Amino acid sequence: MAVKPPTDAELDVMIRARLASLGIDLDQLPAGSAPDPETGSPGRETVLASLRSFVRGTVGTLAGYQFDPVPALGQQPAPMLYPSIGTEWRR
Repeated sequence: MAVKPPTDAELDVMIRARLASLGIDLDQLPAGSAPDPETGSPGRETVLASLRSFVRGTVGTLAGYQFDPVPALGQQPAPMLYPSIGTEWRR
């Protein structure tokens, strides 16, 4: 079964919820797509359209990315912040 892409309304709900969890309220922006003449801040619809485009174009690509399970010759794992913990795990 093919996955149905989310609608604009569904993406708006997800974007607003994610931003709200970070303490960002899009309702503080001016309504519509015209920027505020005093502050120059973009309109709410412009911001949502930009974020929808980002989510549709980037998140799926990032979610589908996989690291090569067999690293190239000579490639070492990243250094650990606390190596003593890592040595205990290998025992």
